Amino acid sequence: MEPPQAGQVVVIGSGLIGRSWAMVFAGGGFSVKLYDVVQQQITSALEYISKEMKELEKSGMLKGTLNAEKQLSLISGCTDLKTAVDGAMFIQECTPEKLELKKKIFGQLDLIVNNDVILSSSTSTLLPTKLFAGLKHVKQCIVAHPVNPPYYVPLVELVPHPETEPSTMDKTYALMKKIGQSPVKLTKEIDGFVLNRLQYAVISEAWRLVGEGVISPADLDLVMSDGLGMRYAFMGLLETMHLNAEGMTNYCERYREGMIHVLKTFGPVPDFSGEIEQQINQAMSERTPADPEHLNARRAWRDECLMGLAKLKKQMKSN
Repeated sequence: MEPPQAGQVVVIGSGLIGRSWAMVFAGGGFSVKLYDVVQQQITSALEYISKEMKELEKSGMLKGTLNAEKQLSLISGCTDLKTAVDGAMFIQECTPEKLELKKKIFGQLDLIVNNDVILSSSTSTLLPTKLFAGLKHVKQCIVAHPVNPPYYVPLVELVPHPETEPSTMDKTYALMKKIGQSPVKLTKEIDGFVLNRLQYAVISEAWRLVGEGVISPADLDLVMSDGLGMRYAFMGLLETMHLNAEGMTNYCERYREGMIHVLKTFGPVPDFSGEIEQQINQAMSERTPADPEHLNARRAWRDECLMGLAKLKKQMKSN
């Protein structure tokens, strides 16, 4: 059993994303201070984390080399921000996706942190230039956008502010690798980053296809889960292209004209409302009613599937 890592990590916000980050950092052997303004929120978060880690240990899917008891001992709560960040080397903000709230948090952090700590945000939509504007420690700021749920889906998008020091990017990348995540570096900010730009492109066309009566919502999801999703779970779309012909150049020679022809038939951006929204909502609700009991049960099933997939991918990489 390895000793804990040197350095303390602070997670700001004890919601689902904050809880997952705390588990991931503890799995990497780091001491974690979980900060929130309400003690009851922290208490609930620690109870949730304890339950999750013990179940993960039973299933053999607990991350890291430390057992659940040791990992849990690395996580503590705090309701005082200044006390929480004292001695921290990395701070991961996980508050609700509201610009003014996040700016307020980073403004407070800017006044109390030293010149060595890295200030990171989990935001999925807010650009670093808006989030970190006016901060004196802007060189230490970066976006580290996880995929929900971070414990089971390891990708993290690292997005710099134009003034972010290269060392901030490098240190964050190394930390993410150390705790078992899969970081990717964006060279500059862009709306939606990369994951959501790709995701929204697929969602947009899916919405149009259902709206035009080409396919049912249930069958559309099957195209992803039993088609594209199966191969994309193990390799990227560019490598898929590369392997679906005699290399990328050959793929483009074969399919260039066809791709351009199809892409020109794509319609305008949907408004994601009205009759199509109702149609898709009805189809989704027939499979999983939109109440807490059914949604939570389905989420638990999803996480179990992701856990199994993660286990399979780990086994395949080691072979």
